[in-house]
Amino acid sequence: MVRVEFLGPIQKEPMELDINNLQELAVVLQEDKELSEWLQNSAVAVNDTLVSSLDIKLKDGDKISLLPPVCGG
Repeated sequence: MVRVEFLGPIQKEPMELDINNLQELAVVLQEDKELSEWLQNSAVAVNDTLVSSLDIKLKDGDKISLLPPVCGG
């Protein structure tokens, strides 16, 4: 199982999922209308390291964070 956390303005509780890579996560998240809006603009981190490929292999205990763009000063 991996833990998926939603940061910033994404108002969603963390999820525990049995998935093997980020492509599988994308499929799950696209089914949620509220989350699908954030997917195009959010960065993704696996174990606090930003990643750009959906082919990243995941292992039990990994933490995935969705990081939406934010404005700040």
